[in-house]
Amino acid sequence: MQPIGPLMHEHRLIERLIVLMEAEAGRIEAGASPDSRLIDEAVDFFRYYADRCHHGKEEEILFAALAQKPLSDEERRILGELVAEHVRGRALVLAIHDANGRAVPGDPSRGAPLVRLMRELSGFYRTHIEKEDKRFFHPVMRHFAKDEMEAMLLAFDAVETRVFREKYAAVAESREGAASR
Repeated sequence: MQPIGPLMHEHRLIERLIVLMEAEAGRIEAGASPDSRLIDEAVDFFRYYADRCHHGKEEEILFAALAQKPLSDEERRILGELVAEHVRGRALVLAIHDANGRAVPGDPSRGAPLVRLMRELSGFYRTHIEKEDKRFFHPVMRHFAKDEMEAMLLAFDAVETRVFREKYAAVAESREGAASR
């Protein structure tokens, strides 16, 4: 299996969360109060799964390996765009988190900034995923030998283990801190 297989599979799950975000944005636009819990869960998903885990695999492993390869000018340009887009995605998720904290239950008018940001994140991810899936991943695989690809797949597993260990260690620490108060 090529390392792009798991990355593209992860894109499908990210797309499912995008659909949920778009549906929530539509509910808010129709006059409902924001579902703060759903939005918090989506922020958590985008922070840990989409960014720390998925983008972590791309940046720390695939992109780092590609930086050592003789990429075409087009491949190098797209690689730079993808890294910049990851930074943009992080900023949007943080902005959604902040806007969700300012949304007032029972006051749908306070949800307008949240709707704008959720729609922006959805559009961002759709474009970003399409660029990776259709214009970048397949062409750059030609730069890797089979053993390099196998090593990347093993390294992907290590990223997942580290990210989820960090996440749940933070949950435990938070709960322990609350219990000691």
